[in-house]
Amino acid sequence: MRYIFFFLLLSMLSFNCQKESSSENFAPTNPSATLPVLTTITVSSITNTTASCGGNITADGGATVTARGVCWGTTSNPVATGNHTTDGIGTGTFTSTISGLTAGTTYHVRAYATNSVGTAYGGDSVFTTSPAAPSNVYVVGDSYNGTFDVATFWKNSVASSLANGTNISYADAVFVAGTDVYISGEERVGAVWIPKVWKNGVASNLSAGSPDGAASSICVSGTDVYVAGYENSGTNDVAKLWKNSIAINLTNGTKNARASSVYLSGSDVFVAGYESNGTNNVAKLWKNGVSISLTSGVYNSYANSVFVSGTDVYAVGLENNGTKDVAKIWKNGVATSLTNGVNNAEAYSVYVTGTDVYVAGYDNSISTTEVATLWKNGVATSLTNGTGLGEATSVFVSGTDVYVTGWEIIAPPNVVGKLWKNGVVMNLTNGSFGAYAYSVFVK
Repeated sequence: MRYIFFFLLLSMLSFNCQKESSSENFAPTNPSATLPVLTTITVSSITNTTASCGGNITADGGATVTARGVCWGTTSNPVATGNHTTDGIGTGTFTSTISGLTAGTTYHVRAYATNSVGTAYGGDSVFTTSPAAPSNVYVVGDSYNGTFDVATFWKNSVASSLANGTNISYADAVFVAGTDVYISGEERVGAVWIPKVWKNGVASNLSAGSPDGAASSICVSGTDVYVAGYENSGTNDVAKLWKNSIAINLTNGTKNARASSVYLSGSDVFVAGYESNGTNNVAKLWKNGVSISLTSGVYNSYANSVFVSGTDVYAVGLENNGTKDVAKIWKNGVATSLTNGVNNAEAYSVYVTGTDVYVAGYDNSISTTEVATLWKNGVATSLTNGTGLGEATSVFVSGTDVYVTGWEIIAPPNVVGKLWKNGVVMNLTNGSFGAYAYSVFVK
């Protein structure tokens, strides 16, 4: 009996000791917990002020996810202490709506998840909001006043004359910077063509007017105004680039040459045009004054427009195949034909947005006359039906909207200046007098 009592007493003491030991070793949190594991979902439904994103939390790291969402900013790897959403708790997939964004701005976004260990992030995703809805559409060209063609500027289809109409004048290109509207063109004074720039309607001459010249294209960066065109040396046309009205010769004047288009990309200045080799005109591209021949010069060729997207340089124009003019696009110097060469065609303007390449020009493959044509990624769309001669002269893309300018002969000799928005035509003139539209800018 004494032994049984001793055994029971020993058992009770042992049980009490084990319970106390377990209580002393209990930890209130999981010491082996780690940060959550997650990915950032692709950004979608992008507008000018909002976007949709989210994340997928595949592991909570051994501790409950108490906060999750996305964070964003204009620099890489944004953190949840800045702009962010809060979208529930726990693992799994979640969707976030980002709002209050600025139109036309590039953002970085990351999904985040927080547990007791800290905050983890998904990959950095980059997106750009759509530009704000354009408030103004600017078009330039010329319209006949009964005596002369007069340089004309249309703002939202309302026409204004840039010259007084006592001389022939043309407006070739338009560029809008801030609230300032820059237009390049030329006016004939006496027997001489004078290249000009209009800033907010006020004209300035780029040359003294002897001999002839033209200002075919204009581009603005900050306070610097670049114009591409030509001046005659008395013997030959010399391709020119004016920077803030100071002329730079792109060619030496031994052969005819003209500059047709200028585009700025960072600190680089690109100019498209042509120079004669003594027998034929050769399509040219100048980068910071250094020329590159786009064709061999066996047949006539012209580069009418240049556009730079990232590291890619696009130029468009034509190259004759021995019998017909073929509309061409060059990407980084490599040519692609837009037409088959059976009929004449020419490309006048190029605009690139994302992976889409738009080209405006004409093609008469569907008619016996020139048809205003827009190519998107090499696929042609006719803007006129061929009953009257027509050309598309300029293309500009704003958001999802595609604007094209040009002209069409309705009843010879009257020509109607035209603006197409997403293929829907708007006549800039009523056809009672001739008018041409050469360039469009949307802002």
